[in-house]
Amino acid sequence: MDSGTHGLTPGSWDATGFWQVWQRFDNHERGYIEEKELDAFFHQMLMKLGPEEVVVGENVQKAKQQFRAAHHIPEDGRVPMEQLASMFLSEDEKFLLLFRRESPLDSSVEFMRIWRKYDADSSGFISAAELQDFLRDLFLHQKKAVSEGKLAEYTETMMRIFDKNKDGRLDLNDLARILALQENFLLQFKMDACSTEERRRDFEKIFAHYDVSQTGALEGPEVDGFVKDMMELVQPSIRGVDLDKFREILLRHCDVNKDGKIQKSELALCLGLKTNP
Repeated sequence: MDSGTHGLTPGSWDATGFWQVWQRFDNHERGYIEEKELDAFFHQMLMKLGPEEVVVGENVQKAKQQFRAAHHIPEDGRVPMEQLASMFLSEDEKFLLLFRRESPLDSSVEFMRIWRKYDADSSGFISAAELQDFLRDLFLHQKKAVSEGKLAEYTETMMRIFDKNKDGRLDLNDLARILALQENFLLQFKMDACSTEERRRDFEKIFAHYDVSQTGALEGPEVDGFVKDMMELVQPSIRGVDLDKFREILLRHCDVNKDGKIQKSELALCLGLKTNP
């Protein structure tokens, strides 16, 4: 294969990158895109590899020809996600993509609530047995029936992919890779690059996103979710112990009244903002 399309081989991509492009075309989560959208889809995938990979038009057509040669497109013109994923992802990454579609999480707050439940001793790890219990709860939460055999299969596959040192444990970052394919919520905000009014407006959106309980204060997994997303802006791979350290630092600086929560006014003060009365 020539260099113009070397990025279009299984293993070139991870599930996160594929999902981010896919969602632009399937924002209603139908599980397919129309055949007429293939050109635009391949163009976006090539662009994500970097401008040097793209000879606009020529490589898009090569990618489409490569895809057509390997896959039959149904008569209705609908191209399933699984077919396109097979062109870009390794089997492990494809598994993660399809699992994530089956078990979507709403936010980092929900993710951290789950993590805290199963990392009860705050060791920064969960075991294979804890992972299987976690998966059972996850599907129950989404009101989906999954057999014990399927749960065992999911657990075994995830441990094989992520337990690189074979110690029978997964770290916080491993579970984040398994479950969280959506972009970090905080990436859409540039707090230091806009007017005070715009920063205040952005702050209101950010606080509302993490204040899931709508109490006017971040507590428990809400603080964890905010900390996790903040850390990931500067450190893509985070460990459970790192998150706990940063959480302590944030509370020490922001929790003025020492109630273990971060009030809206306290977080605004930490970020150098004045909240509206």
